[in-house]
Amino acid sequence: MRPGRAGRRNRRVVVVGDTLLDIDVEGSVDRLCPDAPAPVLAVEGEQARPGGAGLAAALVAGRGIPVRLVTALEDDEPGRRLRGLLDGAVDVVAGPSAGGTAVKCRLRSGGRSMLRTDRGRGEPGPGFAADLELEAALAAAGAWLVADYGRGVAADPDVRAALARPLARHVPVVWDPHPRGPEPVPGATVVTPNLAEARGAAGGEPVAGSGAPAALELAARLLGRWDARAVTITMGSGGAVVRHRHGACSAAPAPAVDEADPCGAGAHFAGGVAAALAAGATIDEAVTEAVLGAAGFVARGGGAAVRRAGDRWLQPVDADVPRPAAPSGLDAAARLARRVRERGGTVVAAGGSFDELHTGHTATLEAARALGDCLLVLVNSDESVRRRTGGSGPGVPLAERIAALAALDCVDAVAVFDADDPRRALGALRPDLWVKGGDHDPAELPETPLVRSWGGEVVAVPYRPARTVVAATTRS
Repeated sequence: MRPGRAGRRNRRVVVVGDTLLDIDVEGSVDRLCPDAPAPVLAVEGEQARPGGAGLAAALVAGRGIPVRLVTALEDDEPGRRLRGLLDGAVDVVAGPSAGGTAVKCRLRSGGRSMLRTDRGRGEPGPGFAADLELEAALAAAGAWLVADYGRGVAADPDVRAALARPLARHVPVVWDPHPRGPEPVPGATVVTPNLAEARGAAGGEPVAGSGAPAALELAARLLGRWDARAVTITMGSGGAVVRHRHGACSAAPAPAVDEADPCGAGAHFAGGVAAALAAGATIDEAVTEAVLGAAGFVARGGGAAVRRAGDRWLQPVDADVPRPAAPSGLDAAARLARRVRERGGTVVAAGGSFDELHTGHTATLEAARALGDCLLVLVNSDESVRRRTGGSGPGVPLAERIAALAALDCVDAVAVFDADDPRRALGALRPDLWVKGGDHDPAELPETPLVRSWGGEVVAVPYRPARTVVAATTRS
């Protein structure tokens, strides 16, 4: 936690966007209709919850953070039901809606959706923002979250003008875009599309490949288009990458979870970013926290497991969320890199002296491996370590350091470099991603221009300081 964050945790988050009513009809299926090849759902129960921006607001409020929701609500039966679900959990500031409250109903059996029905437009009505007193509604916030679901709230001229005023320069603005919605207002702190949304928004020449390298290329295009401070692209089980306006990149790998129902994960992620920024986190810290939070949300059942408990919307069912001998030698590592590239995979490399392998090292390497299809580790020779330390040799000889690294499940190959930096070895391997711990600034690394020269990228993963010296985690 950054200094001073504890005292800022209860700063209000203002969520702006389209609110929907989500209904899950649960039941069992053991037969087909006699008149059609369609399953018969024997209904056992129904659960309703806020959806869209309403869900994002409810999930942030569930963390104990004050939340105000600025939205459009219609005075029809689903709209009154939605107001009742929000009442007491979120401070709602609503203008009129038209076209019927948007209702999404999922028919589910065995924890999976069989069919979804949609009805209602849920658009802002005439004079939507006239009586909202937007300046007061948006004031006194630690962060703003625009949760756009393409229904029109984020496109309202008065809303956009309020978000674009000078106040926005002093308050973090997280913009979660939608394919049918408007572009973010210029100057947004961070825009959070998923990979498919980013591809659609980028337009122009298609981006080859998938995963982190493709996402970083898309983020570079979108930064200029949207004039944002940063763009983070979520990749589902692949976590998220961040590209900043000044060129730095970072990645937040996701722990492996059994994904049964990802519904609501995007709202949980965007809300997590906004909540962390309101508490004083950096963008990279906020994204890392939000990725882990969204993974836990999915592991506990996603949106289907969200229930009202008193004045909060929570997931009462808990679940454990896990956190996500190799050949050695530069030639062996280069051969592996070629094989991975030939099948369209992503080559990731990391490096260091790894003297007295500790938990900070292993966390960085595990995070690096989660970003691609193989991890090549470059390790300083004994002589290289002596030059770096002014004459004292490494505490652990090279052969033992190689053996310890090669025994890690996340490491696919180990190679040694004898120079003061790994540029020559990197030139032989040409990785798609060169990964460093978060205590390094990619802009200041001598190898950054080289990696970028062949279309690669240098990314930082969350820095975890050493807690203890450990033996290698070996393969079973």
